[in-house]
Amino acid sequence: MKRMTGRDQPEPGEFTESAACVQEERRLRADAARNRDAIVAVARDVFAEQGLEAPLEAIAARAGVGIATLYRRFPSREKLVAAALVEKVAEYTEAARQALAAPDPWDGFARCVERICELQAGDRGLSDLLSMTLSADEQIEKLRRTANELLITVIDRAKAAGALREDFVGEDLVLLLIATAGIMHVTRADASEAWRRFVALALDGFRCHGSSLPEPPSTAQLTRAMIGLARKRGCGERE
Repeated sequence: MKRMTGRDQPEPGEFTESAACVQEERRLRADAARNRDAIVAVARDVFAEQGLEAPLEAIAARAGVGIATLYRRFPSREKLVAAALVEKVAEYTEAARQALAAPDPWDGFARCVERICELQAGDRGLSDLLSMTLSADEQIEKLRRTANELLITVIDRAKAAGALREDFVGEDLVLLLIATAGIMHVTRADASEAWRRFVALALDGFRCHGSSLPEPPSTAQLTRAMIGLARKRGCGERE
């Protein structure tokens, strides 16, 4: 073993200083993690109460951090929205998965629609999100793509059983979510359960009655509308 020379030997206090640096680095990482968790928890509550347009300054203040700290953790509103709502979007995906597992195709479809609207009613942020895109976050969009693929299968299954009208398309469900979001926004304070009647009326209209409907909006048209709403909510690139 090589013997340490006087030059190789640590200066007095060098080990103590190195250990202090390591401890300080760990403390900073722990503080950063706590700040991030606090911001996400508060954002989840604030978005649920006020929608996705809620001031980020108010979120930072309630979380006990400065706005600069919030932006260091989440450089854009989209990133914060994604972190705060990913669990809710996962519930939306799970509702579609459960619908596909239901023995009765119509019951699975109807219960899924009711469950998604129920999730909307309990969270204004999620209600906003289901009416727009959030392309800046791959995890959210991956969950949504999975849910949409499952929902298309649920729709096809209900049609094959003769329970759902043949001209029903996935875009009709998007229209329903946009409509219920508006109803919830207007009636939340005075008639918080009004959306349930509207959804029941919509489901009755979705049943196979044989009457024809006007042409549905195209996927491209609804995509443009949803992107436009994202911009208005501050969650997309400005034109």
